[in-house]
Amino acid sequence: MRVLLVEDDARTAQFITKGFTQAGMAVDHAPDGLDGLFMAQEFPYDVAVIDIMLPRLDGLEVIKRLRKAGINMPILVLSAKKSVDERILGLQTGADDYLVKPFAFTELLVRIQTLLRRSQTQNEPTVLSVADLTLDLVRRRVQRGEVTIDLQHREFSLLEYLLRNAGRVVSKTMIMEHVWDYNFDPESNVVESRICRLREKIDLPGSVKLIHTVRGAGYVLEAR
Repeated sequence: MRVLLVEDDARTAQFITKGFTQAGMAVDHAPDGLDGLFMAQEFPYDVAVIDIMLPRLDGLEVIKRLRKAGINMPILVLSAKKSVDERILGLQTGADDYLVKPFAFTELLVRIQTLLRRSQTQNEPTVLSVADLTLDLVRRRVQRGEVTIDLQHREFSLLEYLLRNAGRVVSKTMIMEHVWDYNFDPESNVVESRICRLREKIDLPGSVKLIHTVRGAGYVLEAR
């Protein structure tokens, strides 16, 4: 899952980024409205968290322009403004939820997860599977047959992305865009390293191999 955070307060941004990262999300941070607008238009995000009082371009204007451009990702507004009128204005502008500062991170995380569930179709499965490999999105549990596999947050996100694209080749760039943030060096071998570690955990001895390297193209998850 990739999150866009548009927040000018450095401490708040650091607090949210740390929490989301520990929850296995990739977070891109924009310190002002114009940067946030640009990033939302140029990169794919699953959800955005946008402060209202931003330098260069306020959050409500950012949301207006995104909706006018046809960008329909879920948006949660952060604001120190507590009045009902302010909350109504934020929702009328095109936001999907509104959270008042100060807030508990656990509430922010639950609200983000709720927005993501709402944005999915009603028939969206909560369990992804290929062959005897299953990933339970709700329980965050991975199993290969009867064996439960313990994955780190980033490994879980990587496997989820591969499963959602099962049978399709995904490039290193595609993986980095959806599982890591844009600050990662494209020349880094972080993707290869995590794929290797994930393969060791998923492709158990004696089982059908599922994670395959497609030379010069990327990776594919499928039973062969």
